[in-house]
Amino acid sequence: MIRTRTTWAALVLAGAALGAAALPAHAAPATTAVCPTGWGSLPETDSSATAEPVTQVRTGRHACYDRLVIDVPGAARDDLGYSVQYVDRVQQDGSGRPVPVDGGAVLEVRVAAPAYDPGTGTPTYPAQVGHPLPGVDLTGHRTFQDARFAGSFEGETKFGLGVRARLPFRVTPLDGRVVVDVAHTWTASG
Repeated sequence: MIRTRTTWAALVLAGAALGAAALPAHAAPATTAVCPTGWGSLPETDSSATAEPVTQVRTGRHACYDRLVIDVPGAARDDLGYSVQYVDRVQQDGSGRPVPVDGGAVLEVRVAAPAYDPGTGTPTYPAQVGHPLPGVDLTGHRTFQDARFAGSFEGETKFGLGVRARLPFRVTPLDGRVVVDVAHTWTASG
């Protein structure tokens, strides 16, 4: 019985050695993602505007950043204005009421598109001022901590995005959406 165990142990060790030898020489252990650099934390704006309404807001998690996407179907990239900047507090346009947003730092995200049909005034995005964004779950996000609707007034829609700290971000307007990426760190690795 002892001889059988010894034989099995020898076979397992030999198999492990062969398995290790079968790995290509260039295989390396997984490393931290190399993240883009060159983003900053200063305001980013574009003064364009569209009458196309906001219909949805969603988020995503990536190796180097968290992403906020504001959908404005039918709007051309060149017509999508925006303003994204760090603020001490987010205020509702028109009334000036503060919109509480949790986080170590707060980004005010403004899109030059209404959250209602301009012809009828009917809401196109089902959010309530001061409440979390409908359908947005921030569980597992490294950077995003809170996302609140700050209202839609005179053709512009505003959101408060609570982030872990004042971190670099970028804004990318695309056909039908505005994308805001906020990095996990200031360094070039995730």
